[in-house]
Amino acid sequence: MSDSGTPYDDGEDGVDDDEWPCYLSPEVEALLQDPAVTGEVFSAIVSATVRINTTRGLVPGSTASERWPQQRRIPLGPGGSLGVAEYVIVADAPEPHCVITRVQLY
Repeated sequence: MSDSGTPYDDGEDGVDDDEWPCYLSPEVEALLQDPAVTGEVFSAIVSATVRINTTRGLVPGSTASERWPQQRRIPLGPGGSLGVAEYVIVADAPEPHCVITRVQLY
């Protein structure tokens, strides 16, 4: 985290213009706090947040439906072996961001 208190500070206006924050839904937060979650699953979800953040949600290999292009899915783990993360791109908000709304583990 930067000295300004925001994790995406570019040193000027407090926001890195190339990245958008990626938040977790309460359900995904609860999953990450579950002691039964393996390190592999935890790492895959954290990795997904980083990829979503740095690409403004347009992660290479993500899929979107024609009807809801702002809702996307990305595989978790090598070749998607752990499951799928679903997220939403909120581009039209005053502060654009993404939210991982659900994680489906295999």
